[in-house]
Amino acid sequence: MDVHGTVAGGFEPVREAFAANFALLGERGAAVAVYRDGHQVVDLWAGSKDVDGTPAASAPWEHGTAQIVRSATKGVAAAVLLLLHQRGELDLDAPVGTYWPEYKTAGKEQTLVRHLLAHRAGVPVLDRPLTPQQAADPVLGAAAVAAQAPVWEPGTDHGYHAQTYSWLTGELVRRITGRTIGEWIAEEIAGPVGADLWVGLPESESGRVGRVGRVEPVAAPGGLRLRPKRSVADAYADPESLTRRAFAAITPLPDENDPAYRAAVLPASNGIATADGLARCYAALIGDVDGGRRLFTPATMRLARSEQSAGPDRVLVVGTRFGLGYMLHGSASPLLGAGSFGHPGRGGALGFADPESGIAFGYVTNGFRTSVTADPRAQSLVRAVRASLT
Repeated sequence: MDVHGTVAGGFEPVREAFAANFALLGERGAAVAVYRDGHQVVDLWAGSKDVDGTPAASAPWEHGTAQIVRSATKGVAAAVLLLLHQRGELDLDAPVGTYWPEYKTAGKEQTLVRHLLAHRAGVPVLDRPLTPQQAADPVLGAAAVAAQAPVWEPGTDHGYHAQTYSWLTGELVRRITGRTIGEWIAEEIAGPVGADLWVGLPESESGRVGRVGRVEPVAAPGGLRLRPKRSVADAYADPESLTRRAFAAITPLPDENDPAYRAAVLPASNGIATADGLARCYAALIGDVDGGRRLFTPATMRLARSEQSAGPDRVLVVGTRFGLGYMLHGSASPLLGAGSFGHPGRGGALGFADPESGIAFGYVTNGFRTSVTADPRAQSLVRAVRASLT
């Protein structure tokens, strides 16, 4: 596999790991970008633009190729709420109903804004799931989650809000700003930072986006398992589990290659980005970035990675750690170090920042696996970045 792009001196292990993902782990098409102290040090891409093609027979992955990043979108959405807090427009300790009166029903009256970001709101499921067409309507989505009774008392436990995070965050932003969260991201984050990232893909950018799909994992070297014996994939197989019901809040699952789905604004799941765009967003959260500007103040950065939830996750079944909208370094989502914060996308994508080392990381792929948090391809790249810093 021909690997294109550049790495700065000392980051050669990342190129080696990226090539090995194609040779050993069944990668079809992907890109990885890394920034250190606001300067790009890794920019690599390879393979085919479409998961069901090959570089020889179809369009190759190019420098500007973008892909859907699934739940890696959540980290960008969290930045919106934290920036609104930073500007004094949103109180993280206020009840959600302060901004969204219709939410004060069915036992959710005491839900705080921080509970939404920390996956403690108790509404990861919808008793009446939405179709993909209904889910794309922000009014219907917000009404559905506002009417939903919590499955645990808000604030007392945590569980991953896989789909409902879209309407919880999106409606708050709309009530406060009058804009969709996708518009806010375009105008206040992606634009100022110079990042190729969209939540609600403009038609003008559709030609850059490749087809995604599921790819089967290959055996790991030495016959090792690629995931632990007890995983979210096992829980997902049970149709009555909170895991299955949380991901099935949109039923049937949307076709991620459908232009209508890509154009919708669903900040839990349908952001589209280049690897560089994802990495640039995280670089701007922790410092100045080439061609852009810093987004988070030091105080907001501390908030982002302040532990809010830890321990067994009622949806993901394994132990998880969350800050305010971000997964924190841990066994379920290994990042670069103890102070790292970011978010994976189910089955592949990953974006995060590590303030201590000044590293910001973005990885996107067109081939999704059954894993939710610790994809072996992304993890091989993270290990390579760590090795490059030693």
